[in-house]
Amino acid sequence: MSQHDEHEGHGSELSEMTLRVRALETILTEKGYVDPSVLDSIVEAYETKIGPRNGAKVIARAWNDAAFKRSLLEDATRAVTSFGHAGHVGDHLVAVENTPKLHNMVVCTLCSCYPTDFLGVSPVWYKSAPYRSRAVRDPRGVLADFGVSLSSDTEIRVWDSTAETRFIVVPMRPSGTDGWDEERLAALVTRDSMIGTGLPKKPEDLGS
Repeated sequence: MSQHDEHEGHGSELSEMTLRVRALETILTEKGYVDPSVLDSIVEAYETKIGPRNGAKVIARAWNDAAFKRSLLEDATRAVTSFGHAGHVGDHLVAVENTPKLHNMVVCTLCSCYPTDFLGVSPVWYKSAPYRSRAVRDPRGVLADFGVSLSSDTEIRVWDSTAETRFIVVPMRPSGTDGWDEERLAALVTRDSMIGTGLPKKPEDLGS
């Protein structure tokens, strides 16, 4: 039984979109256009190997290792290979660093280009027309919508992703984390903080 079949029989609990996807998958499978085992392997990869946990590890390393941070900012594509990532997205990955005077934010004005290897599946809002247009025209207003308030003298720089070049934001390391190892630091890194629409968690947000 494939992973997609495990919850069959609970149709009333599935959303309309899920039902449509299942129907399309069934048709494509029956006609021989797709192999269910391949779909399962893709789903498993996104659940266990691809996602913001990968980006969080990269950011945590940058926070704890000055030499790695320099290499990441100089050539992110090369730097992330030390984490075993050499996928097509990493071919053109650029890391941009937040500072007290500069805040970076990423958008794809044309569609939804995004470093999925490191940030996972792009959120719905990232693909929406309002975000794609307002992020360029009114980035401070967009950040306010996300609950991010910056000092008026903080420059906001918006980076436009393309099919060739993807960006990842290196957020500022939260205070109160001196001596933390990379695993603890990675728990503070959120997907949105690597897009620039959010900030990392604070130590107190992790609880005891």
